[in-house]
Amino acid sequence: MNSMKIRRTAIAVAAAALLPLSLAACSDSGSDTKAAATAAAGDQAKTEESSRSEEAMTGDQPFGPACAGVPKEGAGSFDGMAKDPVATAASHNPALSTLVAAVEKAGLVDTLNNAEDITVFAPTNDAFAKIPKADLDKVLADKAALTDILTYHVVGQKLTPKQLENGTFTTLQKGTLTTTGSGESYKVNGTAEVVCGNVKTANANVYIIDTVLMPK
Repeated sequence: MNSMKIRRTAIAVAAAALLPLSLAACSDSGSDTKAAATAAAGDQAKTEESSRSEEAMTGDQPFGPACAGVPKEGAGSFDGMAKDPVATAASHNPALSTLVAAVEKAGLVDTLNNAEDITVFAPTNDAFAKIPKADLDKVLADKAALTDILTYHVVGQKLTPKQLENGTFTTLQKGTLTTTGSGESYKVNGTAEVVCGNVKTANANVYIIDTVLMPK
C-alpha cells in the first residue's frame, strides 16, 4: 500500500517537473513560427520594393508631372492605353484631343495604328495653344504641311528613357530630332519638355510634350 503511494507521488513529482519544460517547448515553437512568418513577410516586402525599384530603373513605368492627370481606370488609363494602338489610345486622353483631331485631318490614324514599334512625341492641347490661332488654323487647313509636322513627331523605333539621355533620331518625316536629359527630366530639340514619359500603347512608346516640334 505504502509502495503504491510512493509510486504515485514519484509520478506526480516527475509530471510536475516535466510540465514547465513542455510549456517552454511549445512557447519556443510558437515564437519560432511567428518569427518565421514575420521574416517571410519582411522578405516579401523587400522583394516587392526591389521589383518596383528595378522597374523604375529599367524605365518600365510612366513618369512626369502630367502623368498624375491620367485616369486610374478605363480606356484612358495607362493599362487601358497599353491595349490599344497609339492613335486609338491617344483618343482616350482628353489632354491630347487637339493632336488627335490633327491626326484625323491629316489622314494618319491608320498609318500610326498599323505601324510597328514606334515612338510618338505627343504635344498636349496646351502645346498647340502656344501657336498663334491664325497660324494653327492655317496649318490644320494644309494637309501636306500638317502631315509634315505630325510625322516629324514620330520615330521608327521604341525609345526607352535611357536612349533619350543624349540621342539623335531620324523621324518618319525624314528629319532628325535630338533628345537630352536624365532620370525623369528630358527635353526634345532643347525646347519641348517631356511632361509624361514612357507611356505604353500596343505598338508605341509615347512621350507627352509641352511644345509642338517644328521640322526645319
